[in-house]
Amino acid sequence: MSILSTIVEHKKMEIESSKELISVSQLEKMAYFDRDTYKLTDSLTSSGKTGIIAEFKRKSPSKGIINDTSKVEDVTSGYANHGASALSILTDSVFFGGSVDDLKKVRKLHTIPILRKEFIVDEYQVYETKAIGADAILLIASILDKNQATSLAKKAHDLGLEVLMEIHEEEELKILNEDLDVVGINNRNLKTFKVDIHHSIKLGKKISDEFVKISESGISSASDVINLKNHGFSGFLIGENFMKTYDPVNSFANFAQAIRNAQGK
Repeated sequence: MSILSTIVEHKKMEIESSKELISVSQLEKMAYFDRDTYKLTDSLTSSGKTGIIAEFKRKSPSKGIINDTSKVEDVTSGYANHGASALSILTDSVFFGGSVDDLKKVRKLHTIPILRKEFIVDEYQVYETKAIGADAILLIASILDKNQATSLAKKAHDLGLEVLMEIHEEEELKILNEDLDVVGINNRNLKTFKVDIHHSIKLGKKISDEFVKISESGISSASDVINLKNHGFSGFLIGENFMKTYDPVNSFANFAQAIRNAQGK
């Protein structure tokens, strides 16, 4: 099995356990469930923002430990203070070292949009996403069929969440549907793990402008961001580039300033 298949199979077991502990009706009674969400699309397309969805990431299956010392509250506060358009919080614990509690902690501190970075394969997770305080869900095209993607996106919209669909290759364009808000192109080849930001530029030309477009993985300089903006991208999901450094907040601050300098702001 590929690592992605392994993650999905493990996720399905986790979901069944979660359902036994907390029902959907209980999720609907949680404090964050009955609230107006912050719009990821508005924040990404605002002219005064960096466009960066800054991600808090402890580890990954391909890289191992990236940063297991920084606190989620400290890092995300620094990101927000220095101009992040949104925050991405990984909630998978086994493979990425994240947790639902991480996202809850971040929600208490911030009024910018929060993307829940998770392997969403079940409607239960959509309810859970709203209940823990996120504003948008991630759907990954490579682990869903068209019917699943459509159903999950519609449920997210019904609950007031926005939807980011991540694609990796042209074949996955067929899974796009009207209930999506943002399309993210992952520049990392899931088979070879090679990263190339030109993949976003090439594939982005085939995506309708009705969707906000973002680029993910391998973005390491202000010139990368400016180049992608010039090709129609409004957002940039960046985590590892900051988290792998001694001081993620300072790394982000310098990166954001470099973008402003490049734009003459």
